[in-house]
Amino acid sequence: MHDFAIVGAGIAGASLAAGLAQRGTVLLLEAEDRPGYHATGRSAAFWTESYGGPLVQPLTTASYDFLEHHSLLTNRGGLTLARADEAEDLEQFVRTFEALGVRIDRQNRAQIEARLPGLRSEWTCGAYEPDCRDIDVAALHQIYLAEAKRLGADLWVRAELASARREGDGWALTIADGRSAAACVLVNAAGAWADVVAERSGVVPLGISPLRRTVVQLRMSMTVPGDLPLVMGHDGSFYFKPEGGKLWLSPHDEVPSPPCDAAPDELDVATAIERFEQVIDWPIAALEHKWAGLRSFAPDRLPIYGFDGQQPHFFWFAGQGGFGIQTAPAAADLAACLLLDEPAGAIDPAPYSPLRFVQ
Repeated sequence: MHDFAIVGAGIAGASLAAGLAQRGTVLLLEAEDRPGYHATGRSAAFWTESYGGPLVQPLTTASYDFLEHHSLLTNRGGLTLARADEAEDLEQFVRTFEALGVRIDRQNRAQIEARLPGLRSEWTCGAYEPDCRDIDVAALHQIYLAEAKRLGADLWVRAELASARREGDGWALTIADGRSAAACVLVNAAGAWADVVAERSGVVPLGISPLRRTVVQLRMSMTVPGDLPLVMGHDGSFYFKPEGGKLWLSPHDEVPSPPCDAAPDELDVATAIERFEQVIDWPIAALEHKWAGLRSFAPDRLPIYGFDGQQPHFFWFAGQGGFGIQTAPAAADLAACLLLDEPAGAIDPAPYSPLRFVQ
């Protein structure tokens, strides 16, 4: 019997496996042929402290040292754009994160244009985060998988959890291909499948919703500036960033979806391009690539870390939305402390507890 069975080997499951494997035996279950096939492998990830809101910021900030130590970050900068009628909301956004110690600079029209030539006239103000970074997602994921393996964790691929039931002091796990396993604690790190895993384990789902996010890669009829920041709309309607001389663009869509191998919808692709053209006057040469992934959110859009309120041997590590990569180091540390009944350190786990959904 393993001490911990973790369902899902994306960034959540892999990071937690690496943290737990030095303290106990770990079984990592991945339904696909390889870990990270879904959200982790489709992320245009960046590290920016304002992304996800004020209650996610502590996790993001606390993850920086690990990411920097492993040379996983590249300077980028983040620019949030707003129209004149959004200026008051943007000012509140700046004040909120300034109060949390985030470096964030107000930008007038001239300052924005210096970074974004060709910007359309309606975008009059902005906020610049100089500490925003790109993240090497694949390298981060591999660091965790390699560390988990080095410490003795077992990884099973093509191992979809069919059912789990509590027997005595442990969980009896049945894999869809007929294999079986046993563990003392079952950890749900299944991303878009988190509620499905709960149901298959006899645990009440928490309402984690998979939402489809579309990304397209554009080849421009001009040279994309290498120092272009990550550009985001304050209204949440777009973001774009350079990548290898091309442009990655998303309409920041959140389309409800069943858990699945997500594919981009043509309407969402067209919406992405239309919104980009409403921001900046840059000629597009070709749409080269398009993809989609599922981001999963709890009802209050905060992650869920902790033991279930009714089944104390079932641990939730889910609902990381679009910020699961940038918060992975701190989230895994926090979850490991909770699983091992150790002090949680500087980050208060209460906002992320599944007990907040108990009526």
